[in-house]
Amino acid sequence: MYLSHILNSKKIALSLILGVFLTFISCKTFAIQHEEHAVAAEETNTEKEFSPSEVILEHIADSHSWHLWGHTTVPLPVILYTDQGFEMFSSAHFEHGHADYPGKYYTYRLVKDKIAIVGPGEELTAGANMLNMHKKLIDLSITKNVVSMWISLVLLLIIFLSVSAAYKKRAGKAPKGLQSFMEPIILFVRDDIARPNIGYKYQRFMPLLLTVFFFIWINNLIGLVPFFPGGSNLTGNIAVTFVLSVITLIIVNVNGNKYYWKHIFAPDVPVWLYPIMWPVELVGIISKPFALMIRLFANITAGHIIVLSLISLIFVFKSVAIAPVSVAFVVFMDVLELLVAALQAFIFTLLTALFIGTAIEEHHH
Repeated sequence: MYLSHILNSKKIALSLILGVFLTFISCKTFAIQHEEHAVAAEETNTEKEFSPSEVILEHIADSHSWHLWGHTTVPLPVILYTDQGFEMFSSAHFEHGHADYPGKYYTYRLVKDKIAIVGPGEELTAGANMLNMHKKLIDLSITKNVVSMWISLVLLLIIFLSVSAAYKKRAGKAPKGLQSFMEPIILFVRDDIARPNIGYKYQRFMPLLLTVFFFIWINNLIGLVPFFPGGSNLTGNIAVTFVLSVITLIIVNVNGNKYYWKHIFAPDVPVWLYPIMWPVELVGIISKPFALMIRLFANITAGHIIVLSLISLIFVFKSVAIAPVSVAFVVFMDVLELLVAALQAFIFTLLTALFIGTAIEEHHH
């Protein structure tokens, strides 16, 4: 008990240290951006008040450039598909949104990190989206979230290939190094998520569950680091959580056995109830992955917004006196976010395994 208490204390202390570090860096990054807004306002000879919502939304949104420090940013490639053809150029041409770029077919402008076509009379045509599908402008650019996803994929490959090689070299021996760190987590996913929820066919789905768990966890942690190569909000982007949920939807329904589909289209109820049950069951098929999508997106985004809102209090009140209270709450939230980063990966993987288990479950008499 005493040893367990010490270990738990060390874990708490480490979390607090990480929380304080993330808070310091977050405050520093936030202050730099606030200063940049002030400088921009001075250059235009206009006194612009600090807008917490504007700065917070800018932090959690995707971007066509990656902020490093001060005024240093890394421009990212812009790839546009228009009704006239493809256009490719660097986002540096926009000069952080202060200049238009005359392209081959149209003139483009960066408006709140969204590219739009500048037409006659300064008329702006925004890029296509889910609510307004058109072929005038489709943005296929490599944004900060895309680069962050590539970084996480490289990390996943390095981790799993290293662990795989270690198992081959040290067959029958105790795990060592990175292998010793990863083995308990892999066993946790196998013994506490896959086996209880899927059953004896769990091995078929272990690659999927491990990939989903570590992909979400690593990207959640990257999102908590406010400097390069962190600072992106990948798992707080609903497009990413949508794709993850669609993968779950496809895997569950492709592997569904005849009892799963019989329960949906021929349930054990009177036949006259079928017209009522079919829509209910079909909505249930969609609502399960939809819940996964919204839960991950909402929890990660809400955590970032709360932390940034607490830091904003210092600039809203323009008083150092509020700083100790604000920083104390931010440290608490950062420590909580470290827990949430792992918890959301666990919940998404657990529910995915549960949905797969219900789809492949054998009929019991």
